[in-house]
Amino acid sequence: MTDTDLALPLPAMPFIKVEPNGVARLEFQKCTACSAFSLETNRIACGKCGARGSFVAQQPETTTGTLHSYSIVHRSFPGVAVPFVSAIVDMDNGPSLKGNLRGIAQDPESISLGMAVNVVLDDALNRKDDQGNSYVSHFFEPVAAK
Repeated sequence: MTDTDLALPLPAMPFIKVEPNGVARLEFQKCTACSAFSLETNRIACGKCGARGSFVAQQPETTTGTLHSYSIVHRSFPGVAVPFVSAIVDMDNGPSLKGNLRGIAQDPESISLGMAVNVVLDDALNRKDDQGNSYVSHFFEPVAAK
């Protein structure tokens, strides 16, 4: 591999897909019987209705969602910068996702339940595997007020 022949980033989660051109996108599994979503790619049956073989891959129509819950983390594993905001977001017309909320002060006065956020796919905090491959992960950012 040469310096000009860069490896594609690896998806940090199974619902992140990286295209051959390097563009990352979300792709969820949706049950055709009951419209439930799954973040897993290898489910045998739907967890909601029990239908077998009913999942199809679907890209979300939008990458926006609503903040459902959050926690400001002050203690973490060695090498993980704190504080950070761990959040659960209900995607518009999609599943609920857990991830980090960034682009906002890490204090309760700045964060409000129900606030609109975007899902952003970005470098996974400079994390690399043992072969030097980078990862792409998902983060949440507040929707800018207009």
